[in-house]
Amino acid sequence: MDKSKTILACDIGATKTEIAVYNSDINIHSKIYSDKFLNDKYGSPEEILIPFIYNFNKQIDCACICVPGPVDNGKCYGTNISWEFDEKVLSENLKIKNLRLLNDIEAVAAAVPHYKPDELITVCAGKAGSENKNKAVISPGTGLGQAALIYHDGKYITVSTEGGHTDFSPENETEAELMFYIKKKDDHVSFEKISSGKGIINIFNFLKTEKKIEIDESLDKKLSAESDIASVIFEEMQKGNCGICRKTFEVFVSVLARQAGNMVLNFKATGGVYLAGSVSIKLAELINSEIFMNSFLNKGSLSYLTEAAPVYIIKDKSPVITGAAITAFGM
Repeated sequence: MDKSKTILACDIGATKTEIAVYNSDINIHSKIYSDKFLNDKYGSPEEILIPFIYNFNKQIDCACICVPGPVDNGKCYGTNISWEFDEKVLSENLKIKNLRLLNDIEAVAAAVPHYKPDELITVCAGKAGSENKNKAVISPGTGLGQAALIYHDGKYITVSTEGGHTDFSPENETEAELMFYIKKKDDHVSFEKISSGKGIINIFNFLKTEKKIEIDESLDKKLSAESDIASVIFEEMQKGNCGICRKTFEVFVSVLARQAGNMVLNFKATGGVYLAGSVSIKLAELINSEIFMNSFLNKGSLSYLTEAAPVYIIKDKSPVITGAAITAFGM
């Protein structure tokens, strides 16, 4: 690739969009320029991207635009956003000939082999011999994104999945009660309905209304005043004096761990499980605890597979952008 080429990497999430520009002699941590936008101020991806490219005032040669949903034949209908995406239409409207539409968590998977050990938090080391084995990525955020890396012929092939929408299976009485609580208002209870931003609120409200855990007046006022309820619950948990907030995230992490273990079984991903995104980074303390590991390892007669798999938290706060840049670099 000509070193003068310019690469655009874009992560369109459910609530915000991040865009970054790189040179083609790419270092995955070196950006020429980047910016973030709140999606609710715009009616389409073009309304964000066209002015960005215009203001950047330089020809974009290759682009990878990552979206929150399954991509099929270059098209995607956003899972947690009402926008529709079409690779050919975006290419024409943005005037970028080499443009690829990619699932956001598949992009994270593309970045995984490029991370160095000091760019990861090791939750457990697994067993020796995990190199050159299948890997899995799980990313709790607005939704619960999942992807896999299949090792074949000396390289990794990334596979996007929608495993976050698989049926949730409770492990104990509290989780069973939680499942039926969610089912009263939603016909389908998936892992995403619990281990995601909306899941935090589901768990908290369940503990408050069904388990009758009281909250103090000051927290009640904060929750009424703030639109980002999940962030308030997390902030109160961090302070260390909110029992219901702590319990909310203990349930969250236990369920997240179970689904991470399910991915090891689904893909025989003994090469490692990589937890991505800001939520995973913020919850590093709980993920580095028996709450996570006990749930992750508990796979009955197949527990030896989860015991073999290392577990990491990716420190990169923009792993989708990193993976998008790596993907565009290879175009």
